[in-house]
Amino acid sequence: MIFALAFSVSLTGSKNNANAQGTKPLYKNPDYPIGIRVTDLLNRMTLDEKIGQMVQPERTSVTQDDIRDYGIGSVLSGGGSVPQQNTPQGWADMVDNFQKGAMTSRLGIPIIYGVDAVHGHNNVKDAVIFPHNIGLGAANDPALMKKIGSATAEEVRATGISYTFAPCLCSPQNIRWGRTYEGYSEDPKLVGKLGTAIVKGLQGNQNSKGFLKGDKVVSSIKHFVGDGLTENGQDQGNVTEYSEKELQKYIKPYQKAIKAGARTVMVTYSSINGLKTHGDRHMITDVLKRDLGFTGFVISDYNGPQQVVPGDFRASMKQSINAGIDMFMIPNDWKQFLTVTKDLVQKKEISVNRINDAVTRILRVKFENGLFEEPYADPDLVAKGVGTQEHREIAREAVRKSQVLLKNKNKFLPLKKDGQRIFVAGKKSDSIGYQAGGWTISWQGGSPNWGGAPEADLTKGTTIYEGIKNAAGKNTTVDYSADGTGAAGHDVAVVVIGEPPYAEMYGDRTDLGLLQEDIDLLNKVKASGVPMIVLLQSGRPMIVTDQVKDWDAFIASWLPGTEGDGVADVLFGNYQFTGKLSYTWPRNMEQINTHDKSNPLYPIGYGLTTKGRK
Repeated sequence: MIFALAFSVSLTGSKNNANAQGTKPLYKNPDYPIGIRVTDLLNRMTLDEKIGQMVQPERTSVTQDDIRDYGIGSVLSGGGSVPQQNTPQGWADMVDNFQKGAMTSRLGIPIIYGVDAVHGHNNVKDAVIFPHNIGLGAANDPALMKKIGSATAEEVRATGISYTFAPCLCSPQNIRWGRTYEGYSEDPKLVGKLGTAIVKGLQGNQNSKGFLKGDKVVSSIKHFVGDGLTENGQDQGNVTEYSEKELQKYIKPYQKAIKAGARTVMVTYSSINGLKTHGDRHMITDVLKRDLGFTGFVISDYNGPQQVVPGDFRASMKQSINAGIDMFMIPNDWKQFLTVTKDLVQKKEISVNRINDAVTRILRVKFENGLFEEPYADPDLVAKGVGTQEHREIAREAVRKSQVLLKNKNKFLPLKKDGQRIFVAGKKSDSIGYQAGGWTISWQGGSPNWGGAPEADLTKGTTIYEGIKNAAGKNTTVDYSADGTGAAGHDVAVVVIGEPPYAEMYGDRTDLGLLQEDIDLLNKVKASGVPMIVLLQSGRPMIVTDQVKDWDAFIASWLPGTEGDGVADVLFGNYQFTGKLSYTWPRNMEQINTHDKSNPLYPIGYGLTTKGRK
């Protein structure tokens, strides 16, 4: 692509005169305020260059030359989209290679590279995988959330990336939704408190010089707005049961995070009364940008804009740009976006002012992110790598604080460390894949539906079974059986059941009862007569009303990630159980379908404690 020559903006002042005499442009001078730098750069850009800044292709559909020639603004890795060498150095080399294309473009505008680091830097082999958000909601510890955000940011930066599509600030009201585990709680107040804390951890203090820079990253609060409120809990569905006034409480978490400095907002796939939010000017421009005072950039979800007018790319882009979306995550059809958007501007169907607003917002965040001064990976952070022991200890703390003790018959827990024969049952007790769930190494995690093997170790970590062995005393025997065979003769059985890995719509369910394989496992262990401690690994409460009466103890373990030692910490009483339900636990599907929370199996906020040893 051939760009027109830039034109300079005339500014007053001796420094500006010096600039005109051949020194570096104002936008490249960090001594100037960001507002002046943005204005200077914007006025040098052609229409083609501006539109190029508005698109975010997937890494597999763009080259270094494309970035240079088309002035591309951003690149992303979707779930499971990893370089050939899935190591910090491999990632950094890939991102730097793309960045070289941007830095050799006419104006040298750096790209901002984005990735879904939603529970740790989860695409990267051997990175620390933290509990999914539903578990962090049960932990309910803002200080811990801030530490998790900081650790995640450092690991993201260790791969040369400075932007994550996290956190999710939804407040799911129908747990049939396949993304329920991405929500901290059904209570928007708790979501706002925890989401704001992790934003601060990811980005740093917005009033400090280190904000978004160094070992901090840009966060994207998502998905504005209506996630988890759709009919029947359908992913990418329609919100019909809530008036705009009722939606306000679900907007509050975004308002709080924006005040804390969140710099990008991702739009939801969902519709409100039939209108896709990607094309909803009222929600994006009037509510988000005007009423909430959001000054960062609004990014679409993955191919989300194309859903506005199905089958009509041009009409979809027109409506979504005019609605207020600034950056378009269009992984493969990005060239079509460039062509169509330019035509829409030339035919005055989209104003130049709207394009300028979008690009101003994008450039502002890039300047805040320090990309113009430090566009490439920090070699010291790359060398430090991911999965450090310090970060694993933070995750272990999160795991133990997220465990919710729902039943403890005759104070069966904590377990004795010595002199017992412990039987650990279920393949899910010895599987990082099951523990970590979706969004781990690949989009669907170790899901067998996607050719994965949950029983295999997807990445470095400690399983629950390994954690129990590590914590048990020398005089304790720990035996394992994937199918529950051999329980007889043991003092206690720890039975681990739960959902297979999934993400997004692949987790939508009409029935939240236990899997038949789990029921068979429970019945086999029950027949042995050995007392049972049941750990449920899941992305939401499950229907266990008929089974729980047979259990001596019941623990909601959620999706704890890579640090299974944290589960053993509370089983053996090294630490107390402190987790509390951040969701209502229903008795049956009827309560879920009717939103009846009046007589649940366990109410929100419920959780027993045990006497810990520390």
